[in-house]
Amino acid sequence: MGKGQAAIDIAAPADAVWAVIGDFGGIGDWMPGIESCRVEGENRILDTMGMEITERLVAKDDAGRALTYSIVEGAPVESHQGVVTVRPAGEASHVTWEVEATPDEMADLMATIYQQALEALKAHMEG
Repeated sequence: MGKGQAAIDIAAPADAVWAVIGDFGGIGDWMPGIESCRVEGENRILDTMGMEITERLVAKDDAGRALTYSIVEGAPVESHQGVVTVRPAGEASHVTWEVEATPDEMADLMATIYQQALEALKAHMEG
């Protein structure tokens, strides 16, 4: 299983960043390339780049500001788990997006996509 990570510092309080990250169905409001997002039970269904990808919420830890999910359908992966974590960094926030995926090379590709998403989140949060 390949592993990758994206990270960024955002000039906004951790609670404010977590309010955006922790909204499992709100990813379409800030992540580039998401044409639509809907939540059905524990799944969010993303329409992106001509694909329909289903992601399942695995765990949400509000106290630890961590969201864990997996891709269950629609992407070229055998297995996938992503964890997005928001940590206070003074008055700002440090956000990490870790991924484990099979095949291994998908982890690098996804880490690149997640880094771009975090840059868009930063722009969204900082205005």
